[in-house]
Amino acid sequence: MLVIDQNPKGEQYSKLIDLAFEICDEFHLVLRKDMGSLKSFDPFLKKLESSLKEMKEQSEWASTILGDNQTAKVYYYYTDENAKSILKEFANSLYDWEQPNLPEDLSFFKNGEEWLVTSSHEEESYIETENDTEIKRILSIPELKVHMEKWD
Repeated sequence: MLVIDQNPKGEQYSKLIDLAFEICDEFHLVLRKDMGSLKSFDPFLKKLESSLKEMKEQSEWASTILGDNQTAKVYYYYTDENAKSILKEFANSLYDWEQPNLPEDLSFFKNGEEWLVTSSHEEESYIETENDTEIKRILSIPELKVHMEKWD
């Protein structure tokens, strides 16, 4: 696992998004109902509509488990060119994906498995891979601050 030590911004964010779209086939964004009105997100969701795979009401997603029988709207999207351009248009860093301005916790999946997991409020993210080629490509992103961490 590669832990991201510093919020990828600007060119780092753009290159990380490009790489995630090359490697992964799906990503999700989360709208938490406990954080105010969701109506303001309608224009944004409309732009991503053609990339939408499905929306689920969930109490758990890649980076979070809610308590007290709470749920959030978790939107799953295909990694297509439309979605990639929108993710780059609306945010300039990985931790910009935080309510109330944008949906939360942008995370990517490869073949149904977590790949890039983000908790925007906590400013924590990591990439789950043991693939040497992927690791080299991640490490080649200029000035991206990461470190290797092993699970026990």
